[in-house]
Amino acid sequence: MKKIVVAALATLALGSALAEKLTVAATAVPHAEILNLIKPELAKQGVELEVKVFTDYVQPNIQVSEKRLDANFFQHKPYLNEFNKGKGTSLVPVVAVHVEPFGAYSLKHKTLAELPKGGTVALPNDPTNGGRALLLLDKAGVIHLKDKTNILSTTKDITDNPKGLKFREIEAATLPRILPQVDLALINTNYALEAKLNPTKDALAIEGGDSPYANWLVTRADNQNAPAVKKLAAALQSEQVKRFIQAQYKGAVVPAF
Repeated sequence: MKKIVVAALATLALGSALAEKLTVAATAVPHAEILNLIKPELAKQGVELEVKVFTDYVQPNIQVSEKRLDANFFQHKPYLNEFNKGKGTSLVPVVAVHVEPFGAYSLKHKTLAELPKGGTVALPNDPTNGGRALLLLDKAGVIHLKDKTNILSTTKDITDNPKGLKFREIEAATLPRILPQVDLALINTNYALEAKLNPTKDALAIEGGDSPYANWLVTRADNQNAPAVKKLAAALQSEQVKRFIQAQYKGAVVPAF
């Protein structure tokens, strides 16, 4: 009996030693929640997944590029492309997992029509999400843009602003906190969910399910074909994850596979 126990312990120790560790950066909701969901399945496949939660959109990319982290899961391709271009990095997308329909929120007004003349609108201060916010406002008829297909539109591209709205560019993670101070804030769904906002009920305007802004697992080119990364990618596009997203977020987050 003693020999059996010793052998079993030795097998467990060997399995632990052989397990490959992956450290992945993520924002808390829904990314870290999804990653934590698949931890047990990955462990069965010999992958020890460590999730590091970040509150910003810059450090996760910097630390993956510098090989301090193996991968990240928080961003869409337009943001990744602009980040690579602006920072000189060469991070690569691996698999698309979900879409977080982008929304416009207010604690002061119940409809966009109630926005006052000269009201203040807060936008994310990074180029892709700022452009995304303006495109949503254009689609809702609040403003008009010069080019409705330009995902990098800025406030300089507004050709018609009937209510004379004033725009403030704020770090994306801060937008829920300053929501009480402005008439309208355009907020990424992951931050909206963290702030207990319900995108399908609370947003005055929201992207449709056809949004091109799917969130991707991202890593370095030298790491994208690593066996552990491939196992992680497969787990993120599993039926388990699809069912979890649909049940947990009820339309606030939509599977992209």
